[in-house]
This record gives sequence, C-alpha cells and structure tokens, in this order.
Amino acid sequence: MKKNILAGVLLALTVALLVVGCGRSASRPQEGARSPQREITVSAAVSLKDALEAIKEQYTRKHPEVKISYNFGASGLLQKQIEQGAPVDLFISAGVSQMDRLAEKGLIEPESRTNLLSNELVLVTPKNGPALKDFHDLAGSAVKRIAIGLPDTVPAGQYARESLTNLKLWDILQPKLVMANDVRQVLTFVETGNADAGFVYRSDVMRNNNVQVSLVVPDNLHKPIIYPAAVVKNAPHREEARNFLDFLASPEGMLIFEKYGLRPGH
Repeated sequence: MKKNILAGVLLALTVALLVVGCGRSASRPQEGARSPQREITVSAAVSLKDALEAIKEQYTRKHPEVKISYNFGASGLLQKQIEQGAPVDLFISAGVSQMDRLAEKGLIEPESRTNLLSNELVLVTPKNGPALKDFHDLAGSAVKRIAIGLPDTVPAGQYARESLTNLKLWDILQPKLVMANDVRQVLTFVETGNADAGFVYRSDVMRNNNVQVSLVVPDNLHKPIIYPAAVVKNAPHREEARNFLDFLASPEGMLIFEKYGLRPGH
C-alpha cells in the first residue's frame, strides 16, 4: 500500500516537472530563429525603377531582416497618394514641386529631405525613325506624333513643356502631342511606333535597344532636374526608411545609380 502511494506521488511530481519544463521551453525563443522581416514601402518615380530594383537586390542581401516594397508611378500621383494617407515610408520624387507640396502640408520629415539625384532630358526616336538635327524639326512633316508625360503629374512632361515653350514650339506642336501617364509609357509609345518621338530621361534609355537618343535637351531650357527624397511623416518603419535612404545616398548606392544614367543631386 505504501509502495503504491509512493509511486503515485513520484508520478505526480514527474508530470508536474514535465509541464513546467514544457512551459518554459515554449516561452523561450527557439535557438537560431530569425526575427520577422520589417517591410518598408518606397514610393518612387518610375524613371528610377531599374536602378532601384538593382539596389534592392544588393541592400537586402546585406540586410535580410528588411523587406523593400516599391510603388512606382508618376511623381504627382504618388504625392497625392501620400496626401490621402497611403502607408508610405520613403518618397523619391522626380520633381521638386511634388516634395515641396508635401513639405508645406507637414507630411515629410524635413530633416531627412535630400536632393538625392539628378537626370538629363532627351528626345528619343525609334531605331529607324526620322533623323532629327534640331528641335525645330519636330514641326516638320516627318514627325506626326510626339509623346510627352502629362505635365500636371509627370515631371518629365513639365520639363518637356517648359523646354518647348522656351523654344517657342509648344503652341505650334499642340496638334502632334500624345500625352502619357508616365515616362515609361512615353518610351512604349516610341518603341511601338505610336509616336515618332518622345521626351524621356537619359536613365530610361540606358538599357533600351529599341530607341535612339536623337537630341539632348540643354539644361538651360528647363528647371534643374532634381530627385528629392524624404522619409514620410509618421512612416510605419521610420528607422528602416532612414537607413535605406542613407544607403541610397552613400558612394555604394550612387555607384549603382550612375550605372543607370543617373547623377548625384546638387
């Protein structure tokens, strides 16, 4: 009888110890377990797509704890999304005015703002398209359609309008203009023959074999092409966004940008 009682007590103690041990092991993090990735959302001008995708690959290889999600589009549309409360951590615009509007509304962290990059506006034509020696050739019969980004939302379109206005060609070319939602659509119009010429950034054609740069738009015909970047106010992942922006502005990041035809900002 005593043996049975003793055996029961020992069994109860064993079970209790096992329960306590399991509870402790369950509450203790598993050895070698990775912390969950922190995802940052970057809204950026579509003209940066190729360069930023290359940078993402390099950055996440060094920082596997960070996941980068891009939202590419026309800078004006991205600006409006942020104004409407889109959960964005970092904004990179192809124009200063879009960033200025967000700053006026207190929607960016002013101390994080930097002129990250600059670019060059060019006129492209299809590989076998009309030979253009001067911008005034756009008014000739060889050019029937000219693609530009919507000036109200696409900075490249704003620069194109400003340049053509200074050349006194804007009003003359109105019947030939084909409006596009962003510079990549301008490029597609020219590639597919839906436009005989188009205004894009040099970075857009660095790795494109279907179009040719016919003319480079002189810098004195338009405002400086600057890409400002800033962390968005109340960014869900502010620290990670700041770190990524620091990398973009670093010599390592700039080296990748330059491979895609982009230059450091002024």
